[in-house]
Order: sequence, then C-alpha cells, then structure tokens
Amino acid sequence: MARILLIDDDPSLLDALTLAFEDAGHEVLVARDGLSGAELVNREKPALLVSDINMPRLDGFALCKKLRAEGSSIPVILLTSRDGEIDESLGLELGADDYVSKPFSTRVLLARVSSLLRRTEARAVPEGKRLEAGRLSLSPERLEVRFAGTLVAVTVTEFRLLECLARSPGVVLSRARLLEQLRGDTAVEGRLVDTYVRRLRRKFASIEPSASLIETVAGAGYRLREGG
Repeated sequence: MARILLIDDDPSLLDALTLAFEDAGHEVLVARDGLSGAELVNREKPALLVSDINMPRLDGFALCKKLRAEGSSIPVILLTSRDGEIDESLGLELGADDYVSKPFSTRVLLARVSSLLRRTEARAVPEGKRLEAGRLSLSPERLEVRFAGTLVAVTVTEFRLLECLARSPGVVLSRARLLEQLRGDTAVEGRLVDTYVRRLRRKFASIEPSASLIETVAGAGYRLREGG
C-alpha cells in the first residue's frame, strides 16, 4: 500500500489513526506538530499526508501553505474541528486536496485517502502522452500542467479538475459531475468546485492577466474555453 504521514498533537487520536491505517495495509509515519511534519515530508517522501489544523509550532494551514510554496505536490487532507465552512474554504485556498470534519469515522477517512491515492496514481492517457487543449498541456504521467508554455504548479485535485475539463473542451460540466470525478462523492457542496476553479484562475492569470481559460456557465457549471 502507501506510505502515509499522520500529523496531530492529540496522542490518543494519533495512536488510533495509526492502528487503523496500519490495519488497512499502509506504512505510517507520525508527527506531533506541523514543523516536524514538514521535515518528514522532505526527508521521507510520503505518498500522502493527513494533518489536523490546530497544532503547535506550525498549524495545518501554515503547513499546507509552506509545502505548496516549496513546490511540493504531495496530496493533503486536512482534519477540521472548528467552523467547518471557514476551515474547508481556507484550507482548499491554501492548496489542500480534501478535508474531513471532526468527529469522523476512521472508515470515512480511509475512504477519502484511498480515493485521493487512486486519483494520484491514475493514468488517464497512455504513458508518455500529453493531453492538449489549446494552449493548455497536461501530462498525466507527471501530474504536470503547462499554460502557454509555462509550468503551472497544481495540486492533485486541481490537476484532475483540469483534466476533466480538457477532455471535453467547450462542453459544460456541472459541479455535481465534476465532484463525482474528483472525489467520487456528490453529497458535498458544489462550492468546493468553485474554490478549485478560483485557485486555478488565479494561477493562469499570474501567467497571462487576461486569461479566461475556465468559463462559468450560469446555472449549469464550467467549461474549458475552446482554443484556450
């Protein structure tokens, strides 16, 4: 299975999660604070990390921001116990791939981890092939995105969203359909898709301020503008 990094300052929860993940066949690394977790990411190269938000030294938000600023694309799931809507929105804005609200069952968390790992490992097109849509170029093998020839740093979830849109340029995809492709779950709010889209738009605009690659179709969803 995969090497998973668990970060939480609650020893009892950390022990319980470690047992659950090991029982599921994963190799587990643990850290009690965000700074130690960041060091483990760089040293041990885990496949995915699960981190609480409220932690000493470096909280989950700051950890996520630090990793993305350093260019790390490790999939991140944040555990939230405060105002769920605020936590989830801010976490996704800072580069998290998913979130799970406390209290939660370990079965739900393990399912989210498995889903994210599958998205990371999936190969949507034959190895070595790129998916081209106008000036947008995607490499599923490397989880790499280029816009107008410039490399764009994206998370796993952002990549999968772009991949869904790039496979059908000009076709409107509803938020529910995109969520199903991204998470296998349509029971969550469609505004999560809005957050991912907003982040991607900012990244494209940093390359070309007038870029309007992802179009909103009021009341219907999103589409990739043909021609890019």
